Amino acid sequence: MTESASQAVALVDLGLQACTAYDRPDAAARLAAARTALADPVTHVVVAGEFKQGKSSLVNALVGANVCTVDDDVATALPTYVRHGEKPEAILLADTGRDPIPLADVGKYVVEGTREARVTGVEVRIPRKLLAGGLVLVDTPGVGGLSSPHAAASLAAVSMADAVIFVTGAAQELTGSEVEFLRRARALCEVVICVLTKTDFYPAWRRVRELDEQHLAEHCPMPLLPVSSALRSRAIKVNDAALNAESGFTELVAFLTERIGGSAADRLAAGAVAEVAGLCDQLDAHFSAERAALADPAAAQRVVAELTAAKAQVEALKSAAAKWNQTLTDGVSDLMADIDHDLRTRVRAVLAEADTEIEAADPADTWPEMEPWLRSRLADELLTNYDLLRVRATELSERVGTHFLQASGGLLERLAVDDPARLATVDGFEHKIDLARMRVAKQAMVALKNAYGGALMFIILGSLVGVSLGPIGIGIGLVMGHRGLREEKKRQLQRRRAEARNAVRRYCDEVTFVAGKDSRDTLRRVQRQLRDHYSGLAEELNRSNAQALASASEAATRGRSDRDQRLKDVDAELARVRRLRERALAVLG
Repeated sequence: MTESASQAVALVDLGLQACTAYDRPDAAARLAAARTALADPVTHVVVAGEFKQGKSSLVNALVGANVCTVDDDVATALPTYVRHGEKPEAILLADTGRDPIPLADVGKYVVEGTREARVTGVEVRIPRKLLAGGLVLVDTPGVGGLSSPHAAASLAAVSMADAVIFVTGAAQELTGSEVEFLRRARALCEVVICVLTKTDFYPAWRRVRELDEQHLAEHCPMPLLPVSSALRSRAIKVNDAALNAESGFTELVAFLTERIGGSAADRLAAGAVAEVAGLCDQLDAHFSAERAALADPAAAQRVVAELTAAKAQVEALKSAAAKWNQTLTDGVSDLMADIDHDLRTRVRAVLAEADTEIEAADPADTWPEMEPWLRSRLADELLTNYDLLRVRATELSERVGTHFLQASGGLLERLAVDDPARLATVDGFEHKIDLARMRVAKQAMVALKNAYGGALMFIILGSLVGVSLGPIGIGIGLVMGHRGLREEKKRQLQRRRAEARNAVRRYCDEVTFVAGKDSRDTLRRVQRQLRDHYSGLAEELNRSNAQALASASEAATRGRSDRDQRLKDVDAELARVRRLRERALAVLG
């Protein structure tokens, strides 16, 4: 635990004692929640990158254990969450729940081609000092280019992460898709670092590093650390400090523990200390009002009148007509409409692209490529839509907080929006369409049918007028057969295109239905979260004001001797509260 976290825990404990002493169970609930978060901080670090760049090897080298599957022939297909545990164990994360599995079976579920459909990931717990502070390393599937579902799923994970380690190999400089992924990752997460792996395998890695640094400086400035997982693993095995320093992992571990882990702990500590400072402000207002009434009995009625007016103001904050509540209700309604419109616009654009592709070629040839393309395009559009939801919901929370800020004096909590990774790869693309061309036998039958019908028609027509066509009738029949076959092929091509378009539309409708429902549910959760948060603050203010009003009213009726004694007690209480507030402000800096 960092020094700031330790100081925050001590302050929160004092704040909880103050809540008990001053009968403030409402504030105690929030302080207890902050205390729980400080006791078990969790920092998610997503390890992302293209296929076969050494992500799993990097995670294994960081923790000094083979927890992530490394294979030259197959790639990671599902995420592996590596976190601290008292003993080594593995847990299967599936739609049906969490099931313990042997550590040796981890690769069975996470590598390409062997996973089960219901499995969403694997959690591995091991006793490591690096992970003891709440650090969770997430080994993700390869990006596979911006148009792949893996890239969409990785960006979904990035949007929920505290930090990102992007892995690129020393075999070549950063590609265009990697730079674009980094640019988008920076927009979703504040802390992103690029790691150049396999420096022990490629002699020209220094030149690659220079080129990568130029690309990063131009498009998305961030640190670039060259490392060798092989040297790191060897250094841990033989306990060689010099070899460990040569591997480059010393800087990476320092970055994880100090910049990432430390910043997460400091953020939690700052939030907890701010809660203590807010409690002190309320208690200070309470005792200051009572002291004013005790020190100047003539002004006691004025103090009571001010507190009575403040009570009416606080009561108004709790009503549905309060400005912050109206802003929240109207904002969520408008946001639902905007997000739904944005989603439908994006899906319509994908449908237009799909229609163009279907009309340009025969679905019998292009459908195997069309299906994964459609999944990838929709996954990318869903994540862009989700990012818009996240940004707009955060803006809404800030507007609501601005309207409440003067009365509450509290700090805005971090908005909790659900992980969109499950929407990034929407399943269920089931189509019942026949895109096969006519077999040779069927083509022959169609040609013979039209040839026979055409020849028979002209022979009968000739016999009716008394003209014998002979071989000419057979020739005419062949021409008619060829024409009929061509028209049948054209008709079947149009049928295949129509079936392909219908299949695409059914899938897009399903995606729109699922994603739209999830967006609406997410916004309702955001609305409830903000409403409960600020309603709780209003209730705290109401309780604090009621206590201050009761104390001031009682002070106005006290005799002189009672006032003098109570004034000493109130001064002592004010001194304690202000000392606690000064300590909190000192920790906040």
